[in-house]
Amino acid sequence: MDTAKGRWAPESSPSPPRARTSCCPSLKIFLMALSFAYFAKALSGSYMKSTITQLERRFDIPSYLIGVIDGSFEIGNLLVIAFVSYFGAKLHRPKIISTGCLLMSLGTFLIAMPHFIIGRYKFQTSVRPAMNTSSYLSGYCPASTPEPIQTGSSPSVVPSVGCERESSLSMWVYVLLGNVLRGIGETPVQPLGISYIDDYAHAENTALYIGCVQTIAIIGPVFGYLLGSLCAKIYVDVGFVDMDTITITPSDARWVGAWWLGYLIAGVITLASAVPFWFLPRALPPPQDQHNDDSPLEQASFLKDAPTIKHKYMPDELANFHDMAKEFLPTLKSLLGNPVYLTYLCVTIIQFNSLIGMVTYKPKYIEQHYGQSASKANFLMGIINIPAVALGMFLGGVIMKKFKFGILAAAKFAFGTSLGLLSLAVLLRHGL
Repeated sequence: MDTAKGRWAPESSPSPPRARTSCCPSLKIFLMALSFAYFAKALSGSYMKSTITQLERRFDIPSYLIGVIDGSFEIGNLLVIAFVSYFGAKLHRPKIISTGCLLMSLGTFLIAMPHFIIGRYKFQTSVRPAMNTSSYLSGYCPASTPEPIQTGSSPSVVPSVGCERESSLSMWVYVLLGNVLRGIGETPVQPLGISYIDDYAHAENTALYIGCVQTIAIIGPVFGYLLGSLCAKIYVDVGFVDMDTITITPSDARWVGAWWLGYLIAGVITLASAVPFWFLPRALPPPQDQHNDDSPLEQASFLKDAPTIKHKYMPDELANFHDMAKEFLPTLKSLLGNPVYLTYLCVTIIQFNSLIGMVTYKPKYIEQHYGQSASKANFLMGIINIPAVALGMFLGGVIMKKFKFGILAAAKFAFGTSLGLLSLAVLLRHGL
């Protein structure tokens, strides 16, 4: 306002824009969509692990074959991870993530398909001794049961007539193929999602955003195991047979829960997670602090030997696959030749080697060693183990944001916490 003349006057220049915005709306939507995708893939993955004993009994397969089926997810992931991570970063990352979620959904539905194409489950009316020291009693049809077998104080019963070995139908192959497809579909979610956040979020917020996404991902297994607990209480052929004729209970070793039902639920959730990514842009305006020259010393030394390769294509540029293919091998060679990355890769392999084995077979161990039902074992996994991991991931992101850890500081922090965890585990193992 012009005070001298008492009237409004236009300003000489527009007000300066804010120096920094917390996060553009599209990035916030992407964070929510990515968190939901992480939740969906974690839910279906944990549900797979909660059904291993159900699958063993239903398809009459040994534990080592269950291990192969469970590991087929990582096999599918390894088949395409390098190519998807490299080429996908140069294309429309949200749409590639959406395509991956669609493949995960199809794989999850494929796992449930054998239930609808094989006959009804026929549990044997006699029980046979366990093959090992565990208290497990097989609930599927044995190869030959000429006479009923009495074990301990169990009553004498008459074996069922016409009991078929479902493993001869090899329906477990559909489960394996579906899990491979799940692994292929999961491939773009983590690398492309994290790189998208890293490209378009402010540097000091990146660790917190990733920590939040990882925390929500850990919440997925909580619901996955709880879903497994719920489905394990429901008889496998519910809706197809008269439940009044079922004489066994969930605590019986021959019981098989509705393992297929959880896969249908997980498949629908994964399918829904693919939708938001189709409406997200290929690129966002980069934050103002993204390309500054004040890089930390350890970051500069970490990247000084990396080849100068154009790793990002603007939205108006056409992706040249021939040029990208020529850059693939030099980039991979430089990456694998970096000692810091190679060390981190080895540490990650060791960590996941122990974690996956524990998560996969711990519910079965609880069932057999402590005589618990599959439903209760899955419930304990979801309520006790998983929330502690979620809390650790969230606190890690908060600590990195608060103390502004660089690459070297983050590596030292990870080493210290891992060493402390190992020491605590050894002390607990030997009774302090």
